[in-house]
Amino acid sequence: MIGATWSSSDTYLSVSVLVLLIFSGFFALAETSLVRMNKSRARSLRDQGRRGAKALVVLAEAPERFLNPLLLLVLICQLVSATMVGVLAERLFGAAGVFIATVGEVVVIFVIFEAIPKNFAVQHPDNAALTTAPVVGALLKFWPIKWISSLLLSIAQGVIGLFGSTGQTQRMTESEVLNMADVAHEDHAIAKEERNFIRSVIEFGDTIVREIMVPRIDMVDIVDTATVREALDLAIATGRSRIPVLGEGVDDVVGIVNLRHLAGLVAEGRGEALVARDMGEVRFVPETKRVASLLSEIRRSQSHLFVVVDEYGGTAGLVTLEDVLEELVGEITDESDPSVVDTQEQTIEAGLILSGRLNIDDANEEYGLALPKDGWDTVGGLVLDLAGGVPDKGDVFSTKRYHLTVIRMDGRRIEEVLIEPVLEKS
Repeated sequence: MIGATWSSSDTYLSVSVLVLLIFSGFFALAETSLVRMNKSRARSLRDQGRRGAKALVVLAEAPERFLNPLLLLVLICQLVSATMVGVLAERLFGAAGVFIATVGEVVVIFVIFEAIPKNFAVQHPDNAALTTAPVVGALLKFWPIKWISSLLLSIAQGVIGLFGSTGQTQRMTESEVLNMADVAHEDHAIAKEERNFIRSVIEFGDTIVREIMVPRIDMVDIVDTATVREALDLAIATGRSRIPVLGEGVDDVVGIVNLRHLAGLVAEGRGEALVARDMGEVRFVPETKRVASLLSEIRRSQSHLFVVVDEYGGTAGLVTLEDVLEELVGEITDESDPSVVDTQEQTIEAGLILSGRLNIDDANEEYGLALPKDGWDTVGGLVLDLAGGVPDKGDVFSTKRYHLTVIRMDGRRIEEVLIEPVLEKS
């Protein structure tokens, strides 16, 4: 009957509707915040000692356990409340009241109990997740919810299985870790140096010895017929602490001499002795060996210098502990190192002067370039490929995006290259 008087049962019904809608909003808040929470962030909050973080970690480890129950609880709260509102409106105002109540409830549920909680969870994900996680964790332990959760999960996985194998939960990739470090830097959570170090550590496992070695043309070595004093003088003059000893040629490395040991021999009056009598054992590594594996081998062998060999057994170069560390922390220089091209203040728009020995990956990362890499490791190697031979000073070569000008040569070696962008034609 239209216009019926308000009764105590209507009050109970209205209170029930309000409670159900409040629960609906809470579950919507929990759904959004918990789904957006990842394992690494949950563990970080736990390590900070935040209240509710332990329950949050348990849920973040297996999001499929809480998602279906939450969706079911939201649906139950909204459907039951909508039914109750419809019954109350029809009894008080008739069919017109049902229509008005339905429209009003859609607006109220969407704005107050859907949009507001979910937007709050997006803007305050940590607080929302920490607040809701203990409650959701407790609900999942309640046997009806636990039973329904298992049933729903089985049904959902069965349906998904009809479209193919369910596989395993998606795992974090290296690319995601690198992007997380970039985002953390943009949010001022970590410094640029910390971001670069994280990137170096991630890429460290993919680097091979050939990319970081000192090429054979740059090797400082000494023949086995030289004296200890001659070897010491060479080590001091070149700033090397360890020098390979050659037999019949550069492809015949027979030992290693150490600056400290050489100085001790000279102090003992044995400076005229041959280095071949007091050299250490030489260790070899293939040029395709992973740098991470080499670091482990350096730690085991306690040797800081290795001779790098190519696939034919010839000497490709040398690699030292310093070369490995520079791959992680960047260039390490001292007073004995030759001066390098200073490009810190240069930009690609004005032209970059780069060393021909600079690794292309390092150049692309440090200066934001997109130099091609296909069969060569250095900027000089790229120019040699473009030239199809040994270029002359002043020769200019082009890729799709850059002009490369040879500005300094050392014999047949390209020492410095000017890189300028290709200007688009107007």
